[in-house]
Amino acid sequence: MTKVIHEAELAEIKDLGENSSSFVIKPLYYGYGNTLGNSLRRVLLSSIKGAAITAFRLEGTNHEFSAVPGIVEDTVDIILNLKNIHLKSDSDEPVEIHLEKKGSGVVKAGDITLPTGIEIANPQQVICTIDDPKFTLNMDMIVDTGRGYLSIEQSSAERTRGDMIAIDAVFTPVLRVRYNAENTRVGQDTNLQQLTLTIDTDGTITPREAFEEAAAILVNQYKALAGSTVVESAPAPSANQTEDESGLATPIEELGLSARTANALLNNDIRTVRDLKVLSESDLKDLKGFGAKALDEVREKLTELNV
Repeated sequence: MTKVIHEAELAEIKDLGENSSSFVIKPLYYGYGNTLGNSLRRVLLSSIKGAAITAFRLEGTNHEFSAVPGIVEDTVDIILNLKNIHLKSDSDEPVEIHLEKKGSGVVKAGDITLPTGIEIANPQQVICTIDDPKFTLNMDMIVDTGRGYLSIEQSSAERTRGDMIAIDAVFTPVLRVRYNAENTRVGQDTNLQQLTLTIDTDGTITPREAFEEAAAILVNQYKALAGSTVVESAPAPSANQTEDESGLATPIEELGLSARTANALLNNDIRTVRDLKVLSESDLKDLKGFGAKALDEVREKLTELNV
């Protein structure tokens, strides 16, 4: 049974790709792997600040169900493409951006004219295709920041210009979160877990930044609820402590003792280095089938193991 709640630490970070990383957190009180993993996942997917296009005006159309002469895609397809543009904004206020493209060809997010403070993480994202060499595309868009999801009703109510078509927006820069809780140990304490959390982002924020923001949000939410109550916790073990503990768990059979000495220990239910270490020389001498030669051999082996 675990008597204390260990202080969890970020034990390892693995970069799995340009915008994907996994985070290993341990040791955790049994069951906390799923509790913490689910909480972090929900916050990461719903509460990380991001930017998105919330409204647009396309010359030649006044509602989302119309077609535009000179453009292959209809307005609905263009809206879907606009929602796939990954934006980063330094402003807390809505910012207007403009796109102008002359002649036939594919129109991409990289063709948008951006003011200072606005960045596009995926400039190759296709917006539409012009099939008329004489056509000129003019489009104005509103970029706003927020958290979670903005419905089209809310977006319509918050439009800064009445001639624009509102878009429902997903602000979160986190694309996917997966977690896995598995058992781990600290010394003899085996009733513990470690959590592996994998985060994929859209490139406007790093997985590490998203992870830290989610953790900070949870801490702020719970801090006020705890009041002055303090829960005793034990610091996470250092690497050296863990190595020492694992050495004590070494089976007697793996010590390279003579068969006679090893059998004498096993017959007396001494099965690991830990079992051996707690016995004094007097205790060892009293063991059945354990003589002076075996005692010398054990003493030499313990010295060699530095335990």
